[in-house]
Amino acid sequence: MLSGPPGLAGAAGPGTDPALAAASPEVRRTVLGIKESQDNAGAPFHVIDKKQARLFAFDADGRLLGTTAVLLGAAIGDHSVPGIGNRPMGQIRPEERTTPAGRFVSEQGTNLKGEDVTWVDYDNAVSLHRVRTGKPAERRLERLATATPDDNRISYGCINVPGAFYDRHIRPGPQSLKPAVIYVLPETGSATNAFAPGN
Repeated sequence: MLSGPPGLAGAAGPGTDPALAAASPEVRRTVLGIKESQDNAGAPFHVIDKKQARLFAFDADGRLLGTTAVLLGAAIGDHSVPGIGNRPMGQIRPEERTTPAGRFVSEQGTNLKGEDVTWVDYDNAVSLHRVRTGKPAERRLERLATATPDDNRISYGCINVPGAFYDRHIRPGPQSLKPAVIYVLPETGSATNAFAPGN
């Protein structure tokens, strides 16, 4: 179980890094729970706060490496529609474009276009990758730069991050490095249930 002790919501959270101290109570509880239980099993890990559209990247020892705004699935929801990973994007309805919540062991790979990505949920075609700017009307870079998360819902479910952040903190390290564990906080339920075994 990854929930922290009572009263943590009002505390500064683990460590003294101001970026983490300013994170939501749920993020701080989750990080503390991961570190106390060693749930990351010696691997680097990322915590994604969907409500605030923000990613926190940590090394294997739980030290915060950096944080960034992210773009997420256009629809609110914490589960992927069964079989969605096998459907063409043109057949995915707007209400089905969710970023699933849960604990995921990432996998490095490539998408159908040959781009290197970090698979979060391969079966459901959800990946973490550099922001794509091929459709100027979507204004993805501008959405990442705004001060609020209100306009960060635009993707089909994948998690977009700035290219420089991806290259520095997300893309594969040495071959001996364990795959990162990715914790995506829910927006419609509790983190305790999202990270329970079998979810």
